[in-house]
Amino acid sequence: MGDATGANDPVVEAVFDAVAGIAPEIRDALPGRRVESGTENPSGETVLAGDMYADELLADALTAIDGVGAFVSEERPEATDAGEGYSVAIDPLDGSSNLRSNNTMGTVIGVYDAPLPAPGRDLVAAGYTLYGPITTMVVADESGVREEVVERDPNATGEDGPEGASRSVVDEDLTLPDEPTVYGFGGRIPDWPDAFLEYAREVESELKLRYGGSMVGDVNQVVTYGGVFAYPTLVDDPEGKLRLSFEGNPIAYVIERMGGASSDGSGSILDIEPDGLHDRVPLYVGNEALIDRLEAALDDE
Repeated sequence: MGDATGANDPVVEAVFDAVAGIAPEIRDALPGRRVESGTENPSGETVLAGDMYADELLADALTAIDGVGAFVSEERPEATDAGEGYSVAIDPLDGSSNLRSNNTMGTVIGVYDAPLPAPGRDLVAAGYTLYGPITTMVVADESGVREEVVERDPNATGEDGPEGASRSVVDEDLTLPDEPTVYGFGGRIPDWPDAFLEYAREVESELKLRYGGSMVGDVNQVVTYGGVFAYPTLVDDPEGKLRLSFEGNPIAYVIERMGGASSDGSGSILDIEPDGLHDRVPLYVGNEALIDRLEAALDDE
């Protein structure tokens, strides 16, 4: 494993250094933070203590970076002003409902060269940290997409990052496998529109189901094996469940940089012009042929 080289932009690299540095502390704190916090986030969802703890750690670290102008979180109603520079959008603990069952979770990061809300075309980098059996980080920027292992460095000092974590590259040029293998679709089957249900029936006869209730974990299956992930529009919820700024855009950016495609059902997620910080979006990402088929199926409805 080599050292992480990252993008040419030192601010972008500092953002991912900070997220990696905090990852061991977030992970270590989870066992005692599996309970509800007694509050709701701006999307009306119950917030766990782990969500709030991760949000606070990330806010403190990222707003301290020279060149970060705003910190925007799924857990906060408005942007936190940090001066001049990039806007960093964070889902601090994606899949936190998995805390109770001890399944996969992650942190999603989007670095925008614009005040938020902004379309995904304003992203200069995006990625996610995955808290699986190993803590890994996938980083997408102008140089491509890479996967890293994040480990606590027992010999590090406070000058080496929030917790002195190391980042080691395990794949410096991630691309989607040409032959897709897996699929994962969110929501309840009775709530899926007929056109998507028909598409799902076709896909399930071709690919293996991999769905664990954490977008980061489920997308990482597609990143590793190729395939398609979707949290579709629902019959009673046409806007879907996932947040555009914090989840949809960053994940779409990663997948598109890997040679895949993203869609809201009719076009790239990255082209959507948002109205608000917490806009929701149906999300479909994966190998281009599978996304093309999806859009054709939905267009026929």
